[in-house]
Amino acid sequence: MKIYVGNLPFKMTLEELSEMFEAFGGVADAVIINDRETGRSKGFGFIEMSEDQAAKAAIDALNGKDVGGRALTVNEARPREERSRR
Repeated sequence: MKIYVGNLPFKMTLEELSEMFEAFGGVADAVIINDRETGRSKGFGFIEMSEDQAAKAAIDALNGKDVGGRALTVNEARPREERSRR
């Protein structure tokens, strides 16, 4: 199951994000989205967990949790919407 994680602290590392979710089960993939021009974090990312039950437990436990002074938004990721080219 793929999980959206929003409102991340801008200084959070990929390792810290993975470790936070590994407490609930196996993490298959983790990514923090960065701005193309500056390379800085946009404050959100995605986690893919190998087991749906572990993913649901992580969502329930971490949604709204304060990390670095920010309340995380954690939910099941929705499919990416197609955007028109400019």
